[in-house]
Amino acid sequence: MPNAKILEEKKALVASLVEKIKNSPAGVLVDYKGINVEDDTKLRKQLREAGVEYAVIKNTLIRFAAKELGFDELDACLHGTTALAISTTDDVVAPAKILADFAKTHENFTLKAGYLEGKAIGEDEVKKLAAMPSKETLIAQVLYSFNYPIMQLAIACDAIVKKAEGNEEMKVAELVAPKEAAAEEAAE
Repeated sequence: MPNAKILEEKKALVASLVEKIKNSPAGVLVDYKGINVEDDTKLRKQLREAGVEYAVIKNTLIRFAAKELGFDELDACLHGTTALAISTTDDVVAPAKILADFAKTHENFTLKAGYLEGKAIGEDEVKKLAAMPSKETLIAQVLYSFNYPIMQLAIACDAIVKKAEGNEEMKVAELVAPKEAAAEEAAE
């Protein structure tokens, strides 16, 4: 039986892990067997740059933390070699995306499961999460959709100004009227 000091250290590790998971929006469990040191170093660097904390943790410690958090579904995948990637930023996609891309090029490296905003998710859901665009890409797409009508108006106004150049007395109605007349003729 382990002595009291070792038991207290393990309890402290579990408590620390529980806090990290609680304060993180997303995380992914992987089976990391079969990768060499060079690939592991590259993966860790990429994860660190994306704000993801990655560590190899004993299944027993993860199991205790998962049980305390109510992630009982994770128990089924806690066997073999296990590493945990925890997002330390608001980007919930980063851990899944980086690890899924890495798994595509390393056959023994596999996704096991994960969690997203307080709920355990399975391997399929982790893969769906990995397929999503990043937060920055989604924001850019939304902003572009807001900006598009304004951009089209600016282009139309610029075309009107260019058409009227050299004819100071031309009015906007005269510029727009030929298009309306053409539209009426086409409708008839």
